[in-house]
Amino acid sequence: MKVALGIGCDRDTPWQTLSDAVAQALSACGLTHAAVDRVASIDLKSDETGLLTVVAWNNWPVQFFSAESLARVPVPNPSETVRRHTGTPSVAEAAALLAAGASAEALLIEKHRLRGPDGRNATISIARIPE
Repeated sequence: MKVALGIGCDRDTPWQTLSDAVAQALSACGLTHAAVDRVASIDLKSDETGLLTVVAWNNWPVQFFSAESLARVPVPNPSETVRRHTGTPSVAEAAALLAAGASAEALLIEKHRLRGPDGRNATISIARIPE
């Protein structure tokens, strides 16, 4: 099985927090890093050093979507807080689904949240890529 990761995070979230969140989310659905085919997030994060470091180390292709594109994706857990900060009610779930080319039924992990020891938050969603 191949999956797409959707990643949301606070500004300046360290790579360690993001890496831990990804590992925990993959473990929760019995997957390894080898199952990840692609990663996606909002274009506001296209310069996020921690995120870019994690995808580079794992040699994962990454896509960044506009808030408008993400906002059109029906998700199980929209957030008004996320909408206020980004312009879309979902980053991680919507990005995973767009990258996978799938609907909400493909979500293996809706939202795995981790607050790192640095106080920064990361959210990971995992969607199965249809075969």
